[in-house]
Amino acid sequence: MSTRPLTLWRRKRPLRGVFAALATVKRAASKDCGYIGAVVKRVLLAAPRGYCAGVERAVETVERALAQHGAPVYVRKQIVHNSHVVDELSARGAVFVASVEDVPPGGLVVFSAHGIAPAVRTGAASRSLRTIDATCPLVTKVHAEAKRYAAEGHTVVLVGHAGHEEVEGTMGEAPEAIVLVESVTDAEQLEVEDPRRVAYVTQTTLSVDETREIIAVLHRRFPSLHGPEKEDICYATTNRQQAVKELLAHVQFLLVIGSANSSNSQRLVEVARAGGISAELIESDRELDERWLEGVETVGVTSGASAPEVLVEGICEWFRARGVAEIRELSPAEENVVFKLPAELRRPAA
Repeated sequence: MSTRPLTLWRRKRPLRGVFAALATVKRAASKDCGYIGAVVKRVLLAAPRGYCAGVERAVETVERALAQHGAPVYVRKQIVHNSHVVDELSARGAVFVASVEDVPPGGLVVFSAHGIAPAVRTGAASRSLRTIDATCPLVTKVHAEAKRYAAEGHTVVLVGHAGHEEVEGTMGEAPEAIVLVESVTDAEQLEVEDPRRVAYVTQTTLSVDETREIIAVLHRRFPSLHGPEKEDICYATTNRQQAVKELLAHVQFLLVIGSANSSNSQRLVEVARAGGISAELIESDRELDERWLEGVETVGVTSGASAPEVLVEGICEWFRARGVAEIRELSPAEENVVFKLPAELRRPAA
């Protein structure tokens, strides 16, 4: 699969409220902190990192809905996979629910960036709910591909991770025609009704390298395999993995800022470890373990596509408070992708 060129990283607008406190200098932690990793001389930041266009759109969707309609605004599942974002929006009046059944009849509900199955829309309509769809447009593209291939009579192979919300939503588009493949082993063992009529789509937040291997197996086993004209792994996932690969030659340890249920954040840890560099996934500087830094001169830092930049700033302040003066981006890069807000928020309020 091809990767997009990385050009100057554009700092994303941080969330307001409690996150602002993380951006302040932590003066209390100083030279007396007993810093085990005192050998650390520099911190290199990967670029691009953090918020992608789909996450920016989803978070702003909830913020705008609250501004236009007032609280409560219900959100089915986590709007994006980051606990800090969820906590901040909850403090401002968003109510996160597991199902549309948990929303009072007539209530306003926002669907998360990960997409939903058609059955969820049907359930919302049956309760007369007002809905705003914050599904990332790149996920919507995968849904459209899966429906089209299924309508054409193909067995649709979905490469992804079982249980992920994006996978559940995509499979719901044509459950009778879609089969899930999670690994090369799954691809080798896959049996289909007609090997001449097989197509594939992928989750948008997968490992680029691992997915390439799985698709190669599918092409070998099913020579007439159909696939999307443009890869389904999103630009942000691809760019962040490529940025980590470029960082690995310069660091001895990588910190990935993100939540444990963030697929794209987990993939960044895997990329580093596959490249021979130790890596850990943490929510914020509060989870940073100084023992990880023993013998490390250069630490790399990146963040998943649903992690706000203020959390990276908090990590940088943690290192500054412990005497690390050199903190810089390895090579600045820019992403200029922007998605329009859902149509429901662009129309004048009734």
